[in-house]
Amino acid sequence: MASSTYKSFLMVKKTSTYEKLIDIKSYPDLGGAPELLDATTLSDSMTVNVMGIQSLDALEFECNYTLEDYTKLKAMAGEDTEFAVWLGGTESAGTVTPTGEDGKFNFSGQLDVYVNGGGVNEVRSMTVVIAATSVISIGA
Repeated sequence: MASSTYKSFLMVKKTSTYEKLIDIKSYPDLGGAPELLDATTLSDSMTVNVMGIQSLDALEFECNYTLEDYTKLKAMAGEDTEFAVWLGGTESAGTVTPTGEDGKFNFSGQLDVYVNGGGVNEVRSMTVVIAATSVISIGA
């Protein structure tokens, strides 16, 4: 059965537990296609490939802009930090709580943030960019 992106969270590890870093409007692919390595010989009638190392672009998360959130995120810039994307949560009395019941994708990385351009009658936004420094793994 398909599920909605509602209740998806960008988490940060604080000591031994994770907490929500910021509310996000979008999250990136949590992986990428491996590079294809050419293994073709002169005896092959077409190209033969083997899978190489998996590619991963910068992880970009769009968020609403506030000066408070921007300042908090900018203070984390360049630090190697443990992050996760949690899919799934509970809702009670209008409060949404991350649980990761549909998956917890853990990785380490270095964060930066920038303010996005805007136009007439738009919500101000910013993009959190994380350069992964570890493999993204699904955890408990």
